[in-house]
Amino acid sequence: MAIYVDADACPVKAEAERVGTRHKTRIFIVSNGGLRPSPNPLVENVIVPEGPDVADMWIADRAGPGDVVVTGDIPLAAKCVEAGAEVLKHNGEPLTAANIGNVLATRDLMADLRAADPFRQGGGKGFSKADRSRFLDALDQALRRAARAS
Repeated sequence: MAIYVDADACPVKAEAERVGTRHKTRIFIVSNGGLRPSPNPLVENVIVPEGPDVADMWIADRAGPGDVVVTGDIPLAAKCVEAGAEVLKHNGEPLTAANIGNVLATRDLMADLRAADPFRQGGGKGFSKADRSRFLDALDQALRRAARAS
C-alpha cells in the first residue's frame, strides 16, 4: 500500500503527506524536480528526468491494487484505474472504472473547444478550502479501504 502523488502543480502535497503519515503509509512525491525534499521518513521524493509524461509513466508503471494515486492528469488516472489503484483528483473527486470514460471524453471535448477558439481565456475554477477539505476526507477514506482490503 502506497500513495503516489503526481507532484508537479499539485496543491495538496502537504495534505497527502499528513494523511499518509497518520496511516503509516509510504508516500512517493514524483516530479521533474524543484521541490523541497521532506524530512519525513515515509516520504520518498522521486525526481524523474525532464520530458513529456515521464513522471506519469513512473507512477503508472508502479501503481496497482491497494495503492492510491493523487493526480489531476486524466490519462494517467485512466492508466492507474485500469491497473487497479484508487485515484483521487486534488479536490477529492474519485476517478473510478465507472466514471473515467466520461471524464476522458469531457477532457478531449474541452481540448477540442479550446483549440477551436484560441481567444478563449481561463475556464477553470479556483482551488478552495472546501476542495482541500474534501481531498483530506477522500484520501483518509481511500486509505482505510486499502487497509481493510489487505
